[in-house]
Amino acid sequence: MSGRNGKPELLASYWTICGNAIPATGPEYSSFDFRDRVETISRIGFKGMGIWHADLYKTLETRSLAEMRQILDDNGIEHIEIEFLFDWFLDGEKKKQSDIEKAKLLGACEALHARHLKVGDFFNTPASVEQCAEAFANLCRDAANVGIDIVFELMPFSMIDNLEDALKMLDLADTPNGGLMIDTWHMVKMGVTNDRLAKVPKKHILGAELNDGWLKTPEGMEMSRETTEHRMFCGEGEFDEAGLLGAIRATGYDGPYGVEVISEANRSLPLEVVAQKAWDTTMAQFG
Repeated sequence: MSGRNGKPELLASYWTICGNAIPATGPEYSSFDFRDRVETISRIGFKGMGIWHADLYKTLETRSLAEMRQILDDNGIEHIEIEFLFDWFLDGEKKKQSDIEKAKLLGACEALHARHLKVGDFFNTPASVEQCAEAFANLCRDAANVGIDIVFELMPFSMIDNLEDALKMLDLADTPNGGLMIDTWHMVKMGVTNDRLAKVPKKHILGAELNDGWLKTPEGMEMSRETTEHRMFCGEGEFDEAGLLGAIRATGYDGPYGVEVISEANRSLPLEVVAQKAWDTTMAQFG
């Protein structure tokens, strides 16, 4: 998605600008105030912002959804991403709890005029493609009632861990407001070639995220640690950034690009510093 000057519109993904928040093993809510984050990324030029569910609930302890929306509007933040819904494809007690979370997150999406809700799985949970497709279709129907998209973030450690099965799930679900989040880190780690990525139908891509990293996980390091501690800004790792971006653009994708850099080294950086670096390094990829 291009702005008035023809340049891409960028979304500051939650984990890039959250400060000392730690996925899974520590407090997941941001150490930076919500207003400060919004005003900072707006000054730099971002048109979108990501909000993690734990951070949403923490922010709502002191602000209403209406106040959050007003802050976003006042600063020209148009593309709102809310994440993350787990266990939506399961049965039993986990599905019951997921449905409770779904209702809260969809309500927030509606109030904040979100672009999409991001969903997936981090645990390689056993599930068939058919089972996931039926659940995804149901989820998309619920989301359509509040006017948002559902984006499935395809990862090497999700219940669907390869591009072909993810596309099969989308074809079976057959919902216009459901598609993939293409995160370049995950594409590289799953071995998706740029040529294959470029052939994904445009209708199946509803979000894209850019970052950088190592081509191979260092010996002795779990990929789960690598993904939450060692992602890099664009141009600072080993990825073929030009090829990845070219492949995404070849699909016809024309939405905003998220910048998702989850890095232990960034957690102590001032908000202004990390946000500006995210902007500069990503925009440089577009020439």
